[in-house]
Amino acid sequence: MSPLIVGIGGTLRENSSSQAALDVALAAARANGARTARFVGRDLDIPHYEPGSEGSRSEKQAALISAFRAADGFIISSPGYHGTLSGLVKNALDYVEDLVNDERAYFAGLPVGCIGVAYGNQAAVAVVTGLRSITHALRGFPTPYGATVVVKPEIYQHGVYVDRDVISCLELVGTEVAAYAGKLSPAAARV
Repeated sequence: MSPLIVGIGGTLRENSSSQAALDVALAAARANGARTARFVGRDLDIPHYEPGSEGSRSEKQAALISAFRAADGFIISSPGYHGTLSGLVKNALDYVEDLVNDERAYFAGLPVGCIGVAYGNQAAVAVVTGLRSITHALRGFPTPYGATVVVKPEIYQHGVYVDRDVISCLELVGTEVAAYAGKLSPAAARV
């Protein structure tokens, strides 16, 4: 069975630049043989994580947690808000705590592609750094390449990335996650 790559990101605004970045990376993962699931915007508009309330999860919360459990790899794309990742993305990642007692706790041993999207270099780099730190804390491993995207009119127009260099960077994230997940995932071992 093909590895499952779960994408998380975007904002509550439809067609955000961080959501578009995630979509490019997920398309590359699919082109490299992976199956994908995507949680963006309103999918992530869930209550703040509350420890100890695992038995009362909403349908959206349960779907996200189920995808976390089924995943063989992740791609996370966050906008840069005030020098770090968005609260929307961070809150979604807090729900990984529900996997603490699973046979595979958290993201243990799974590849995670990190994408930071912002209007400035400093914020984009800070987001990727933050996502890499979170990935380590969740026992996953960040892929060697993490994409930082500085949004400008010449690279992002009408909800689509148009700059070939930026697209290539985002595709590399998806390609690496698919490659590592294909080699390391339990799904790959069942083939």
